[in-house]
Amino acid sequence: MSSKKFAIIGVGGYIAPRHMKAIKDTGNQLIAALDPNDSVGIIDSYFPDTYFFTEFERFDRHIDKLHRASLAQTLDYVSICSPNYLHDSHTRFALRSGADAICEKPLVLNSWNIDGLIDLENDTGKKVNSILQLRLHPSILELREKVNCEPIATKHEVDLTYVTSRGNWYLQSWKGNDDKSGGIATNIGVHFYDMLHFIFGPLQENVVHYSTPTKTAGYLEYEKARVRWFLSIEVSDVPKELRENEERTYRSITVDGEEIEFSGGFVDLHTRSYEEILAGNGFGLEENRIAIETVASIRDQKPIGLKGEFHPFLKV
Repeated sequence: MSSKKFAIIGVGGYIAPRHMKAIKDTGNQLIAALDPNDSVGIIDSYFPDTYFFTEFERFDRHIDKLHRASLAQTLDYVSICSPNYLHDSHTRFALRSGADAICEKPLVLNSWNIDGLIDLENDTGKKVNSILQLRLHPSILELREKVNCEPIATKHEVDLTYVTSRGNWYLQSWKGNDDKSGGIATNIGVHFYDMLHFIFGPLQENVVHYSTPTKTAGYLEYEKARVRWFLSIEVSDVPKELRENEERTYRSITVDGEEIEFSGGFVDLHTRSYEEILAGNGFGLEENRIAIETVASIRDQKPIGLKGEFHPFLKV
């Protein structure tokens, strides 16, 4: 297979190095990159010859020249690692530039944006691929296979806890602006909601019990599970024994009281995602719809409050 040519939008972001690693690990080239911030020396570790731009207009002109040039220079993929509210626009740019898109989570902030992208796929003949990496995690695949073999009437009791500590900078950045990030349920939780739908089937109920800018909790019911979930960016919510070892992240999912081990193996899932996309097996637009509808509903709801002990990690 010949080497594919990639561009990255948002190369200065937190997740971009995983995309650069995936592009390199799959034997492809990063030929152009964009970020309004110029602290992007990490590019040297992967593709030092990449053309880098801080202005979208200059990046757009460069990509347009490639699009009009010979097939040998045509861009194959645009990887989108920009702030959440720009994903829709940057995905449209990729398709209109004659490239397929690979977009980080969340694909968009609202489900109606998916409909517009479907129309643009049809118009351009290009494809939108999304990073839904937990669908490739071995532990998640094993659990899904087990659940799929059970009677439809089976309902599991699930607790999902995800604490990913962030410093004071978080709420001052675009991530702390709900209009730009979608709030923490969208920004840090969307791939977990996709995972729950992937494992337990259609969503039947979605209730928010508690919500602040730094933590939120609620209840989701799927065809095969009742789920209590808790998300936080506060370090105080990391279990004490982990904090004492200077660990700042905690992930846990229990099914009927049994812990499902899925804390490891996250980094290489981007490379696995790229392998599947390059093989024509990427997750497309419709695979995102339920998770995007879930986080949009969480964002729009007024919390109903707590009655008794709701979630073992929720301390208010």
